[in-house]
Amino acid sequence: MFTGIITDVGRVRDVRQSGDTRLEIETHFDMSDVDIGASIACSGTCLTVIEKGDNWFAAEASAETLSKTSLGAWHVDTAVNLERPLKAADELGGHLVSGHVDGVGEITQIESEGDSIRYTFRPPPELMKFIAEKGSIAINGVSLTVNEVDDTTFGVNIIPHTQSETTFGTAKTGDPVNLEIDMLARYVARLLEKD
Repeated sequence: MFTGIITDVGRVRDVRQSGDTRLEIETHFDMSDVDIGASIACSGTCLTVIEKGDNWFAAEASAETLSKTSLGAWHVDTAVNLERPLKAADELGGHLVSGHVDGVGEITQIESEGDSIRYTFRPPPELMKFIAEKGSIAINGVSLTVNEVDDTTFGVNIIPHTQSETTFGTAKTGDPVNLEIDMLARYVARLLEKD
């Protein structure tokens, strides 16, 4: 489990295709206390550490992961939001995030709004029913609050701190984004389907 509070922005340093896709990611994390087999959320996608060095780790992404996330478009120098898993005693500053991406959306508009920046996203149509005004959503692993929702898009405000500490600082219109809907919304929708 994760919180959606990003603690590092890493960079892809190598991508290799061979059955699964092997990604090597540079990080500022202290990798000495990260075990092989540990999970790290990479722009919202929970990946398993299979190899590591002082300032990098490697993970593999299956064809299923590549089909459900933006990872298939990653290349050398792609910036990646990173978060280590939540520990039982950690502060839950965002919301509970599983690292299981529900779909890939697209940034459709970016505009200044005071000191913040308003981002508008177009998710896959099947996810719209799970997105609610003032609800939580993880976008590229970042825990955010939904500001408004219409039939096909939703908007969030990104404060200056989040812009500077995540990949949102360099995001542009047309960029794909990994979306994870709030798990409570998923369960409520499932319960309503059964009635």
